Amino acid sequence: MFDRAQQLANRIKKAEQIHIVTHIDADGIAAGGIALQTLERLGKDVSIECVKQLDEGVMSRLLQARYQLVWFTDLGSSISTDYPKLTKVITDHHTCSEDSDLPFHLNPHLFGFDGSYDLSGAGTTYLVARAIDAANTDLAGLAIVGACGDLQDRRFCGLRGTNQMVVDEGISAGVLERIMDIRFFGRETRPIVKLLTYASDPIIPGLSRREDACTQFLEDLGIRVREQMEFRRWIDLSSDERHTVLSALFKLLLDKGFGAKYAERILGETYLLSREEPGSELHDAKEFATLLNSTARYGKHDVGLNVCLGDRQVWLDRARNLLRGHRQNLVEGLQVAHDEQITRLNTIQFFHAHSGIRDTIIGIVTNMLLNTEEVDRSLPLLGFAETKEGDIKVSARTTQTLVNQGVNLSAAIKHAAQQVNGVGGGHNIAAGATIPKGAEDAFLGFMDTEIARQLAL
Repeated sequence: MFDRAQQLANRIKKAEQIHIVTHIDADGIAAGGIALQTLERLGKDVSIECVKQLDEGVMSRLLQARYQLVWFTDLGSSISTDYPKLTKVITDHHTCSEDSDLPFHLNPHLFGFDGSYDLSGAGTTYLVARAIDAANTDLAGLAIVGACGDLQDRRFCGLRGTNQMVVDEGISAGVLERIMDIRFFGRETRPIVKLLTYASDPIIPGLSRREDACTQFLEDLGIRVREQMEFRRWIDLSSDERHTVLSALFKLLLDKGFGAKYAERILGETYLLSREEPGSELHDAKEFATLLNSTARYGKHDVGLNVCLGDRQVWLDRARNLLRGHRQNLVEGLQVAHDEQITRLNTIQFFHAHSGIRDTIIGIVTNMLLNTEEVDRSLPLLGFAETKEGDIKVSARTTQTLVNQGVNLSAAIKHAAQQVNGVGGGHNIAAGATIPKGAEDAFLGFMDTEIARQLAL
């Protein structure tokens, strides 16, 4: 895999004019930021754009533009064997076909690794950056932001595989720290009451989505939720107070019969960006990733990219404004998803948000919904949303338990989408597709059959 990264590095060094095409999520923005900084340091003539998917319109435009080289980051594996007239390099991590093992294509799946947790799109792009110049190890922090944005730490409550190597290099470069701490989102910026209220991995029965109960839980432990007029965050607690909360959470889960393995998911590896201000949205890799998600998913990829490039004034202020809107959209989107009826088929369940949820955040909302007490986690969950182009975006999410039993959402959604003249792909635990409007019922039939086949039902 490192040899392939060097092959791509050599191709990139030879080109003078390079156009980057990256994805609109946090992993894609982090990957684009790594590629952009790497090329700027080389003095290349560089441009960049963010896209939702590589459809015929995007590919036709790229061919007509006649770029000397196009660098696809966090996408591209799906077109690796197509468009031979387009000079390209690809650093991706989504599932790909065996015949895509080509000199310009770097993807962990080609080398026996799992792109859902071993290496993200930003991580794959980082391997090429460090092959171009060893000094680019200072970009390891962005690679880990991408990995956390892609939930690659979820399976093992910490990063594994090649991602661990990237963390180690980031620590050596002075840009990363690794600590053991609570895994719930918002440890740097959320009030502790909100941190517990929105806890989802693991769900805390009696507390998750119950703010009053969380407040009472903390008060019963003698934990002040305010310091004068300011709400206290997790990072504001003393080490003794943190220990008290963690012990109480473990006991609560064990007393309710969830078992030690489930309770242990409360604690895991947390990754901090050493050069960022503690208590800011950029210090914790998970929170940095959410900030990036709030930019490109709303057509403001330039904001996220400039934050990745180091702007901590105008662009960061703009990103924070977008983040506030993103959080509100997620709250409203989750409410829409709750209001819509979840329909069960034989092996899957789904909801259709129509135009009530942006197609660019339907995947996030679907994942959030799956991690609530109200949803049956024994079936994969699919969310549908209408796109501005008039198509239907499908996002599918499942659990590691079902993946271990044989579920591969990427293969299933790709097959089902092809049957209705759509396109799909992703990872075994999380995947997406775009299909024609009106084809939902047929798509669901193919999806249901394919999941049943995978589970040998």
